[in-house]
Amino acid sequence: MKKPSDLKGWAVFALGLFFILFGLPMMIGGIWLIVLSGSWYYLPAGIAFIVSGALLLLHRRLGATIYAALFVVTLLWSLFEVGLNGWALVPRIFGLSILLLLVLAALPVLKPVRSVRLFTVLGLSGFATVVVTLGLLLINAGHPTVNGSVPAVSLVSNITTETPVDNDWPAYGGNYQAQRFSALTQVDRDNVAQLTRVWEYRTGDLPPERWGAETTPLKIGDTVYLCSARNILIALDARTGEEQWRYDPKIADDAIPYTAACRGVAHFATAGTQACANRIIEGTLDARLVAVDAKTGLPCSDFGDNGNVDTTSGMGIMAAGMVSITSPPTIVRGIVVVGHQILDGERRNAPSGVIQGFDAITGELRWAWDLARPDLSGMPPQGETYTRGTANMWTMTSGDEQLGLVYLPMGNSAADYNSRSRSVKENQYSSALVALDVITGKPAWHFQTVHMDVWDYDLGSQATLIDFPTPTGLVPALVLPSKQGEIYILDRRTGEPLTGIEERPVPAGGVEPEQRTATQPFSLYHSLRKTDITEKDMWGMSPIDQMLCRIQFREATYNGIYTAPTADTHYIQYPGYNGGSDWGGVSVDPQRGVIIANYNDMPNYNRLVPREEANQLGWFPRDDPRKPKGNPENEGAAQIGVPYAVDVNAGWRMPYTGLLCKQPPWGGIRAIDLASGKTLWDRPIGTARANGPFGIPSMLPVEIGTPNNGGSVVTAGGLIFIAAATDNLIRAIDIATGKTVWEDVLPAGGQATPMVYAIDGRQYIVIVAGGHHFMETPIGDYIIAYALPETN
Repeated sequence: MKKPSDLKGWAVFALGLFFILFGLPMMIGGIWLIVLSGSWYYLPAGIAFIVSGALLLLHRRLGATIYAALFVVTLLWSLFEVGLNGWALVPRIFGLSILLLLVLAALPVLKPVRSVRLFTVLGLSGFATVVVTLGLLLINAGHPTVNGSVPAVSLVSNITTETPVDNDWPAYGGNYQAQRFSALTQVDRDNVAQLTRVWEYRTGDLPPERWGAETTPLKIGDTVYLCSARNILIALDARTGEEQWRYDPKIADDAIPYTAACRGVAHFATAGTQACANRIIEGTLDARLVAVDAKTGLPCSDFGDNGNVDTTSGMGIMAAGMVSITSPPTIVRGIVVVGHQILDGERRNAPSGVIQGFDAITGELRWAWDLARPDLSGMPPQGETYTRGTANMWTMTSGDEQLGLVYLPMGNSAADYNSRSRSVKENQYSSALVALDVITGKPAWHFQTVHMDVWDYDLGSQATLIDFPTPTGLVPALVLPSKQGEIYILDRRTGEPLTGIEERPVPAGGVEPEQRTATQPFSLYHSLRKTDITEKDMWGMSPIDQMLCRIQFREATYNGIYTAPTADTHYIQYPGYNGGSDWGGVSVDPQRGVIIANYNDMPNYNRLVPREEANQLGWFPRDDPRKPKGNPENEGAAQIGVPYAVDVNAGWRMPYTGLLCKQPPWGGIRAIDLASGKTLWDRPIGTARANGPFGIPSMLPVEIGTPNNGGSVVTAGGLIFIAAATDNLIRAIDIATGKTVWEDVLPAGGQATPMVYAIDGRQYIVIVAGGHHFMETPIGDYIIAYALPETN
């Protein structure tokens, strides 16, 4: 057995060797970063590590001195670059601080051997100060930034609704105005800490891959209605969660598109007591409309073919999973309005994005809107199809029963990242909100949020209907959030903007510069978008992976938002296609006059890939026999029919560790004054507990601000309920302060929007915890209800 002094000597030797191995990539990468006009820090830092390590191998105290000097220089450089930003300091300082401790511990072994001098004690004290300061910064990282106060009394009058959202939750967004607001007040900021689980139900539907139910249930009367990931319709007792009935439409796994998602169902009621006077209608992953009796779950025999309508008639040839319905239909004036999710990135000649209106009683097609053929109002002539490859509408619509309008958030034409072959009509309606007359199926107006979209900035958020205060009085309006972060306020009768919109110059260039527009529309009302990223915003677990992200940043093309797609280099898209605001949308408290918007703040790291190279990589559509079995669905979108495939690094993950290259926060939630568009408070949402390098959960309860999918619900009790983040928590946030006042750990990811209802005078909050493959949260099939303890 070695003597303790020998063991210490070997430990110092190992430390020196580690320093050399650590310094070599820093030096080499530092040289390349300087060539790319990046930071000069990494080259001298790498050399200092190597020299320090070599001297430590020789047990020379000078090695410790050089490292101590490097630590001081690094600390000063870090503070100069990012100030007292705790998350930004982590990769720059944390690891080096641990190494400083090891170097200080090695001092007694190093030559010449002297007692620990005062400067060493001071150095250790300085190190402790840095660690404590960083710790305090990280602990406080999730605190809201407050810019104003949330009023307790209404600034904007309550919106008159045909179906008040109080005891029931009759539509996906609460009602078809999609405010996601409940007038219930039993649970408030004073008693929310007493919330407890009162019932739990499991659907039994766990898809083998691409899971992510994204479901928000309905509550009507004494029953909760929902759909499982693969469209099993289920009715539960609203008091107990006990199953009342279920109907399985038998969805095959090959019908699953990107995600086995059923975001919700629709309810339609007629006078009378006959079967199916009250019915539940859903769209399925294999693109059927299914209608069942709300009391029994039996198919409605008067709807289509024994309760089934095939919505793909007239769309032509399609592969399994190519055309799906993942969002609940909207029913206005007895017309079931439905769009489709057309699988992105497969083929330019994809099935049509046609929008259809069906009779809610008979299932008969009342109209079809093929945007490229305005003369066509029904089925295409024999031997023809609806126009292929047109923009689709995959998300939730909202509706105005009085105006007879439905509001369609439109997506992109097929081949999202290439615009050369699009028609004039496609360019007119792509990434636009279209108000459709529900009786005729013809557009009443449209508002485009992106011109010639090649960034996949399709509209994912449901428009929210409000009354907006103007100098001449309240105007029927809507709030339209977008993936690029802009929030627009439009007159919902005409589509005219009620707040300022400015056409600003955007970057030119890319693979088809003649296709890029000189300007894009920016909202002067409000934007969730942050300032452009720079090299210093790169992040990592250590200085090395942060340096690698810096190198990627410098190698890429980036000229700010709307950087044109490139093929010779990667290009940075910021924000990425997941938001800004995605399908979770916003919620509105009409009593306080506040918009609540959760958002993502991540870039994508993309490159257009020439066709020959894409073929060599095996990037083919899912129905192509050449596609390698087991390839991830999003690994190289083929875009057959245009010159380029596309490689999308969603979120811009760094090499090896799987963390994101941009520093946190990656997601947040914000309160916005409805009347003025002013930010009232803003904060990160999502702790680091379930996230970490190499996919290993850190279990840190620190609010880092994670990616999030799903929306919020607001109550008159002054609370915001939201899950959405990747930490598998559902939380209640005080709308007045932005602070979390209650939370619970879910058994799976909560990538869904909660709902609120009451029965027998008791208020319930319900969340579907199904997990999400894209968000890398655990799969589940849970429906969980919370309430206050019952009192005698």
